[in-house]
Amino acid sequence: MTVKNKGISRRNFLKGLGAGSAAMLLPSALPAVASSSETEEIATLLDISKCIGCGECVRGCSEVNESKYPEPKKPFPVMYPTSRVEVEDWSDKRDVDDRLTPYNWLFIQSAEVEYNGTLHEINIPRRCLHCQNPPCANLCPWGAAAKQKNGITRIFDNVCLGGAKCRTVCPWHIPQRQTGVGLYMRLLPKFGGNGVMYKCDRCYNRIAEGQQPACIEVCPENVQTIGPRSEILAKAHELADKNGWFIYGEEENGGTNTIYVSPVPFDLLNRAIDKGAGKPGLQPVADSMADEETLATAVAIAPLAGIAAGIIKAGHYLSSSAKGKNNE
Repeated sequence: MTVKNKGISRRNFLKGLGAGSAAMLLPSALPAVASSSETEEIATLLDISKCIGCGECVRGCSEVNESKYPEPKKPFPVMYPTSRVEVEDWSDKRDVDDRLTPYNWLFIQSAEVEYNGTLHEINIPRRCLHCQNPPCANLCPWGAAAKQKNGITRIFDNVCLGGAKCRTVCPWHIPQRQTGVGLYMRLLPKFGGNGVMYKCDRCYNRIAEGQQPACIEVCPENVQTIGPRSEILAKAHELADKNGWFIYGEEENGGTNTIYVSPVPFDLLNRAIDKGAGKPGLQPVADSMADEETLATAVAIAPLAGIAAGIIKAGHYLSSSAKGKNNE
């Protein structure tokens, strides 16, 4: 087979296919992890008794991650059938900060709850919880999401087609879609995908360089602590035992790498907070990947997702080559 057009060589094609397959089939090949997490996943403890809702974490997240936000092309192509996929466009609403959007990966939920005769004003930073066994990564049919060794789950915008399977299977429906951006625009703009899904990536690049996520670094109240999950859980239980507080995230969905401690029971908080699209709840969550049918689906998808990711990556590679980018 000869694959050569506008500078695209057989070597480039195979190189692109190999790069895509390797990246998605072997999550261990993803970026380096922080030194503290070389043998254990990292987790974050959020002591929400300290949070004053100042929003510094939201602004810090936005400033540090702005370069990762989508820049869609308009007008958006009409999808066929037209009723199949709804356009989701947040590009003209980038200042929305009271919910999750493709341009706002962290927001503050607030609630007033009376507990044991005391009125509590509680503020809760909300973002992806980075599950230990993430259904978004296990069930994406295109292999566009993966969990790193250090426990961070990422969505790869150069592979994602915006099908939103990750949002459907996430117990908190965290990922948010932006239409008019991503690989589908070059492959099948009228028939395949509808953008790219976005969510918190735990500032993976900063962690790889030994820095803290922006939301932790800028917090004036030291609400968050990051470290190996066993140490974070020990601190959470110490606070809970000492103060009679409550823990969320240790068992939810089989365990997450985001652990909340609160002076108020989480079922009361869940009833008090505003929930809906882009506003996740604090409900009890069973381990979704423990379901036999879901697990079987994940096992069946895994090799196909890896192959699909490789092909998509190769397509991206070829498209880049056709535009004159150097792929050698």
